[in-house]
Amino acid sequence: MKKNLGNIVIIALVVINVIVWIVFPPEPEPTHNFARAYAGEVLGSTMIMLMSFSLFISTRPKWAEQFFGGLDKMYMTHRRTSTSAFLLMFVHVLTVPITIMNLRIGNYLGIIAFLGIIAIVLPTLAPRIPFLNKLTGPDYEDWKKLHRYIGIFFFLGYLHSISVNAPIAHVAINWTQIFVILGIGSYLYTEVFGRFFKKYLPYTVEAVNHPNNSTTEVVMRAKKSAVKGQRAGQFLFVRFPKEKTLNESHPFTISSAPKEDVLRLTIKASGNFTRDLFSHLKVGTEALIEGSYGMFDYKTGGQKQIWVAGGIGVTPFLSFIRDMKDDLAHDVDFYYTVRHAEEAVFVDEIKSIAEKNPRLKAYIRFSSIDGSLTIEDIVKNAGGNVREHDVYMCGPLPMVQAFEKKFLEAGVPAGSIHYEEFNFR
Repeated sequence: MKKNLGNIVIIALVVINVIVWIVFPPEPEPTHNFARAYAGEVLGSTMIMLMSFSLFISTRPKWAEQFFGGLDKMYMTHRRTSTSAFLLMFVHVLTVPITIMNLRIGNYLGIIAFLGIIAIVLPTLAPRIPFLNKLTGPDYEDWKKLHRYIGIFFFLGYLHSISVNAPIAHVAINWTQIFVILGIGSYLYTEVFGRFFKKYLPYTVEAVNHPNNSTTEVVMRAKKSAVKGQRAGQFLFVRFPKEKTLNESHPFTISSAPKEDVLRLTIKASGNFTRDLFSHLKVGTEALIEGSYGMFDYKTGGQKQIWVAGGIGVTPFLSFIRDMKDDLAHDVDFYYTVRHAEEAVFVDEIKSIAEKNPRLKAYIRFSSIDGSLTIEDIVKNAGGNVREHDVYMCGPLPMVQAFEKKFLEAGVPAGSIHYEEFNFR
């Protein structure tokens, strides 16, 4: 229940918003378009509310993670509220009465806000809609730069709502102001004031290692205050402000243990940012850290556990095993699978730690030689029954989703399957 409380509150507030507009309606006006204008105001206020929730979630408040089930789940809510607001915007435009010959400043502000939000949201939807992807392109960095302006168009949309010739409902409009303040305050915190509240911690790159020809291990040390409250398996956001191509905040799992006096990130070169990082990041580079985030924590699971890591998805498990003591309190079958042996990282370290922890069994698998890892392999090694196991997975999303389906079919309860979706677009 606690992990869904955030979504429940959002839904409840949307329902309350409609009720407020029904209980405290505007004064009737003797025009044939009154009903449409009234409905347009209800839709517009709901749209403002949903956008304010999206802007609030974009501030990434650590304290709110527990009410959504983790930051990745918060961003899924962010995606839903943003998409709902986007769709309501079109319904709003089709509902409100518009007279082309009598446009006011509020109408022009609404048009600017409408076009601006479309320009920002379409690239967000592009990865999920093939023909949009062809129109907008897949570049994540360009989308992030564009997305920074969403708060401006949110504010223009609000100015539109108070400057058009619409029926006045004082109580309902005052209620809507609360969410306008929330949205604008969240946007200003994210883009302007966050740096003054120790949201971003300065670090220095102490070492840059390449465990193979496509992976970078970045070792960073805090300049002043270090990340506090880190748990094994969490992730953070990092950017390198003095490097032109690396000055964008990106999420990466921490591969070091919380007890270490440095932060280690193990990053595969797979996109523009990570390829530039692999080629150009140097020792001494300044970094800004935000975090740590995430609720991917094996210590909250039961005694019997299965861990499945695919490719660079090994990073949270590296943090897990580096944080282990010799008296591991769980029985763990750890599967680390990559296609070719040269793609694997820190294999010797994993085997060494497993040798010291008899309750940790490590299975390193190279699919080009051993064949793909299957649920049958996992069930067999677990003694023929996985129903009482907690499952932790990290890797390519198609792999994780395929294994999730197989584990469910094998009798593992949905609540015992844990993974995070690193898709904040």
